[in-house]
Amino acid sequence: MSASIRFAIHAREFKTLDTQQLREAFLMEDLFVADQIQLVYSHYDRLIVGGALPMKNSLPLQPVEMLKANFFLERRELGIINVGGPGKVVADGVSYTLGNKEALYIGRGTKDVTFHPGDAANPPYYYFNSAPAHAVYPTKKVSLAEAETVVLGSLETSNHRTIRKLLINSVLETCQLQMGLTELKPGSVWNTMPPHTHDRRMEAYFYFDVPENQMVCHFIGEPQETRHVWMKNRQAVFSPPWSIHSGAGTSNYSFIWGMAGENLDYSDMDAVKVTELK
Repeated sequence: MSASIRFAIHAREFKTLDTQQLREAFLMEDLFVADQIQLVYSHYDRLIVGGALPMKNSLPLQPVEMLKANFFLERRELGIINVGGPGKVVADGVSYTLGNKEALYIGRGTKDVTFHPGDAANPPYYYFNSAPAHAVYPTKKVSLAEAETVVLGSLETSNHRTIRKLLINSVLETCQLQMGLTELKPGSVWNTMPPHTHDRRMEAYFYFDVPENQMVCHFIGEPQETRHVWMKNRQAVFSPPWSIHSGAGTSNYSFIWGMAGENLDYSDMDAVKVTELK
């Protein structure tokens, strides 16, 4: 299992970063490596972003040095969304089958979590987020049918999309972790418009279903000081509380949003007019 750390950066210092420094600070390029678990520990609300790709071997989620814990979820909660073929996750001896875009919440105190392989021709890709937890909530699978689903935007504004709220407090109880996914419809490329920030929490965006030879341009930074990060399929990016988080692709695509912080109100955001962006 491979783990790395990303430190928090003040908006003032953010303005001084060149392209490579920006990518090193916020972009996660290689989350999926065959028969490995890759994770990145962020100092933004202590969120962990990870990927597990079991091909031949089952992969146990083990504690890493920076956690100083006896087991990974000793003081944490975990959200998993499968973005590949059917797979199975076992949590403390209970097996959960996850189809494409289905989610699993695993509560604090769960000692054993193992990601299992599926069909080698269509393997499961387990994307996960983990945040510190102050209470224990039950482990629960959430299917697409159980998600809170809304359709927003329009083809005329290039942002016609379906938002599937999977692991949020209107669907199940969590401490601070919230996760869901957004699917852009054909002909639409813009996500998270109108843009916004929220000082009460940070986010991580994971882009997937990006067609071969296509990319997504993710926008980051204070509303009047934005930068961009070009991203490929199955890559993730951190978004600090002071930053907008939106993107546009050279094709339609899907992405997973994960949030951690002190507020579980999904609609808590500080909107920014598109015409005010710089």
